[in-house]
Amino acid sequence: MDLLLIIKAIILGLVEGLTEFAPVSSTGHMIIVDDMWLRSKDFLGKYGANTFKVVIQLGSILAVVVTFKDRFIDLLGLGRVFNKNSIKSGGRLKLTQVIVGLIPAGIFGVLLEDYIDEHLFSTETVLIGLVIGAVFMIIADRFGPKNPKIQSVDQITYKQAFTVGLIQCLSLWPGFSRSGSTISGGVLLGMSHRAAADFTFIMAVPIMAGASFLSLVKNWQYIELSALPFFIAGFISAFVFALLSIRFFLKLIDRIKLLPFAIYRIVLAFIIYIVFFL
Repeated sequence: MDLLLIIKAIILGLVEGLTEFAPVSSTGHMIIVDDMWLRSKDFLGKYGANTFKVVIQLGSILAVVVTFKDRFIDLLGLGRVFNKNSIKSGGRLKLTQVIVGLIPAGIFGVLLEDYIDEHLFSTETVLIGLVIGAVFMIIADRFGPKNPKIQSVDQITYKQAFTVGLIQCLSLWPGFSRSGSTISGGVLLGMSHRAAADFTFIMAVPIMAGASFLSLVKNWQYIELSALPFFIAGFISAFVFALLSIRFFLKLIDRIKLLPFAIYRIVLAFIIYIVFFL
């Protein structure tokens, strides 16, 4: 196993872990990564870039599960099995509310998957998504209530869950960002930034896990014994950095809000424009 490939796997896992759940668009970052490494023959031809992306994404998903383990135990009704008390804070978020939030993007994602893959996965569309998504985040910070009534995911209603799910459909446009759209939507609906972020991360697990599983099945042939150190390095890297990123983000989001991430997205779009078009 080439040591350089292991180092590449760790760096790519770092990029995935730090950007997947922050509202900065992991797709925008992966475009740069694709151009640097994933399209190279040694990487793509031998192991399959798509398979590797799925594997490191699974590392990020595991980080969310670990961070919200008590919440997921409660949602699945497994508190007694693990000797955990149910989470109580002005009610309790229900699994059915999460499912309601998943329905819109699930339906549109299936219906539009081929169209998105064929027509929207380009540098130009990602640039548009980065900038428009940043504007949406700025609007949320500007016009969201100063003293939001919903301070916890346990206070979210079915209507709000469904509406956030509808807004999440914006993230089907590459570069818009799942967390950027849903957190912004939640804030505009009267949630605190932290409550909106918690709901976003909880909803992300079944969506990402399902999509990753399907993709993994399609690309299973690339996972060979000789490639395991490479995949494992990327998986662990993505897990560790996603875990750090999520915990750091959740501690700060109510204080710094979305504006710094919006500015970063605009700067990233500018960099991508220079790299690819000038």
